[in-house]
Amino acid sequence: MLSANDDAVTAAKLLSAAAVRERCAVVFAAAESGGTRHFRLDLRRLGAVADRVARVTRRRYPELAVPYHSRWRHFSAGGIEREPLVAAKADAGEQARARIDLAVVSVLLDAGAGHGWQYREEETGRVLQRSEGLAVASLRAMQQGLFSADPASPWRADAAALSQITPGWLADAFQHASDNELLGLENRAGLLRRLGEVCAADPVRFGAPARPGNLCDYWRRQGGALTASEILRTLLHALGAIWPARISMGGLPLGDCGRHRAVPGDGLVPFHKLSQWLAYSLIEPLEASGLRVGALDGLTGLAEYRNGGLFLDGGVIVPCDPDLLTRPLDALSEPVVEWRALPVALRDRLAPEVRERLGRRAGEFPLACVLEGGTWAAGREIAFERRSDGSAPITIISDGTLF
Repeated sequence: MLSANDDAVTAAKLLSAAAVRERCAVVFAAAESGGTRHFRLDLRRLGAVADRVARVTRRRYPELAVPYHSRWRHFSAGGIEREPLVAAKADAGEQARARIDLAVVSVLLDAGAGHGWQYREEETGRVLQRSEGLAVASLRAMQQGLFSADPASPWRADAAALSQITPGWLADAFQHASDNELLGLENRAGLLRRLGEVCAADPVRFGAPARPGNLCDYWRRQGGALTASEILRTLLHALGAIWPARISMGGLPLGDCGRHRAVPGDGLVPFHKLSQWLAYSLIEPLEASGLRVGALDGLTGLAEYRNGGLFLDGGVIVPCDPDLLTRPLDALSEPVVEWRALPVALRDRLAPEVRERLGRRAGEFPLACVLEGGTWAAGREIAFERRSDGSAPITIISDGTLF
């Protein structure tokens, strides 16, 4: 029998990108040998998916100057560069903190909005949906000072304001209405309140006055090389308490983690989708502040519906029972865990094939560029080819804090 200390050690290992990759690979190996119940693999289709991703990448970035996959791409939705608005009159250090504040808040709000929701940007008249709409809405809300307790400093997200966020305030900022429903409003507000509480309780990482942006100063004080995996590790340990109670081990909440019978022992499969999305999204503001971030491929592909949909719609992942695609599934059910795990492993196989087609080496075209070029956009494209509303091939019942 494992001791409490053994559980704590195992839990700490699960709070890492390496554990995501390792445990998803176990599920993949089971599928490859025909040992999974819900989906099988047709790896003969992987080349066609690589062809599609390469075509999409060249169309979107003809010079192959592909930026990292991150929240910052969504802030320029509609061809409008909004990033320069963020704390435009502040010094470089405060701009970095403000951009990290924005990235953290915006990523935490970036769960599925629902197919009918849209956001009309008053400043430009643009009407935006899905992730782009959520991104622009969060930026404009920050510009109005929704996340700041200091009226003179709207471009920040501090613990004092975050801990007071209500669903009503978010509803107003995100134009939620009976005919424009934003899913998971209560859970989104709760997530931000818990973010404020966690920041306030951890002055070492989040400073005083407490805010997510002070992570920039925390990492700078650590010295030495900062890796993408270390960014994620810090986020998982510092922000673990904000997630709804799901699975815990050794007193540590494991966040975005499910169970699958193919994994020996505890059966746990971590994904940390939003946390990894946040880690990717912090790299640019950190590098702009003068911090170098290395080993980007330490992170994994994201276990979300666009990347997962790419492989399912592309025929690489095949349901064992076609009826599986016709009924809503709980986000923590084994079929969904299986569907999320397989694309994580598949993207590590796909990336070299995409680079080969683009004539790029891994060092100059990391996974973050493959995703941006890339798999997410190709997943959206094929979804609209298959379904008029561009929805995911699987209907998932989510609480607004996973997808």
